[in-house]
Amino acid sequence: MRSFAISALREPPFPTGRHGATEQVASESVEWARAFGLVDSSQRVHRLQRADAAGLSGRACPDGSVDGLRLLTDLISWLFVMDDACDEDGLGADPVRLGPAISTLLDVLDRYGDPNVLPPAVGPLGDALHDLCRRIRLHDHAALLLRFVSQMREYLLALLWEATNRERQRVPDVAEYVQLRRHIGGVHPCLTLTDLASARPPGSAQRANPALLALDLLAVDLVCWCNDLFSYGKESRADPDAHNLVTVIAQDSDADEPAALRAAANRFNQGLAKYLDAEEALLSSGNDEMRLALAVRRNWVRATYDWSVVADRYA
Repeated sequence: MRSFAISALREPPFPTGRHGATEQVASESVEWARAFGLVDSSQRVHRLQRADAAGLSGRACPDGSVDGLRLLTDLISWLFVMDDACDEDGLGADPVRLGPAISTLLDVLDRYGDPNVLPPAVGPLGDALHDLCRRIRLHDHAALLLRFVSQMREYLLALLWEATNRERQRVPDVAEYVQLRRHIGGVHPCLTLTDLASARPPGSAQRANPALLALDLLAVDLVCWCNDLFSYGKESRADPDAHNLVTVIAQDSDADEPAALRAAANRFNQGLAKYLDAEEALLSSGNDEMRLALAVRRNWVRATYDWSVVADRYA
């Protein structure tokens, strides 16, 4: 499946990069996950190491601060552990079990990382999430903290939609899937932390720019659809009704697998063309703050593609 994705997807025409502290942050992040109990066995530690969160974040944030890179890597590690709990450990197919877990994590988010308010005793995932919020809060950038918490809420609530579909063996239609996939992918909070790591995060005026908001959706879609194409082989072996763009296209259009794969790849390629047009229009403004914001988004699109080409997680 990796060979199909490489041959069918248009390679994003953006420069590649990798943060110089990637290896350092990789080992620190695994130790962080171990310290919070996110990985409690040698097998889980190995699985997290193979997932290579730092390899993704180092490509997506090649020029940011080391502290910012570490925060981003820890978030991606957290998301990988949560994803594994849902996809491979059975939590994501049982909304009755998942619901209480989501509720406690939402309770953690409601504290916004306040060090003076003790989080509830919710276990490793909750403790690690509180630590992420606490460290973001230390950056004293209230708008980004609020945005991160809001995006994490959307991610957690979308997991319940996914779990209900799995329990009922329901495959959503394409429009519904595309909308909810934006949240389940966890890309929005990752973009927020990448903004935080940059020298000049976009201000409120830029963040409210409708053109940048539209570009954000295009970037998130590209990251998620690229992930779907590269991960489809592994996911379809484990779960024929997996939440994947290929699966929903196959059902929605009554297409066979090869046709659905081609359609999913075409959707990515067309989305990339739209992204390039939208980016060009924003770059024409000549605004340095906007240029830096656009660099974050193009880095994420490029990083996802490059990381997926070599990722053991999809092997």
